[in-house]
Amino acid sequence: MRQLTKAEEQIMQVLWQLQKASVKQLIKQLPDPKPAYNTVSTIVRILESKGFVDHEKQGKGYLYFPVVKKQDYSNQSLHTLVENYFQGSFKSMVSFFVKKNDISLSELEAVLKDIDKEEDA
Repeated sequence: MRQLTKAEEQIMQVLWQLQKASVKQLIKQLPDPKPAYNTVSTIVRILESKGFVDHEKQGKGYLYFPVVKKQDYSNQSLHTLVENYFQGSFKSMVSFFVKKNDISLSELEAVLKDIDKEEDA
């Protein structure tokens, strides 16, 4: 799976939220200053060529929908981050975030408890 640019990821975030949308509907959900219609249309076509988005005809236009699930992309992005910046070590990544974000021991224990709960479910 390919990495997305910042602009592509922003469009995908909106599309994952809406599930199906026209270019106009996507623009409506984007923060100000709103990008031009042609800009968003071009990004959506790029996303389609990368295999992240597909479309269906609706009237004179198209509705776009995600083909790649948000969780799948998130997992792949996290693995890429770990490989590129932490030599493949999740332990190093967690240690980095704990140190850089000044997380207390009780907060870290709470995170571990949440993980245990999810594994038991």
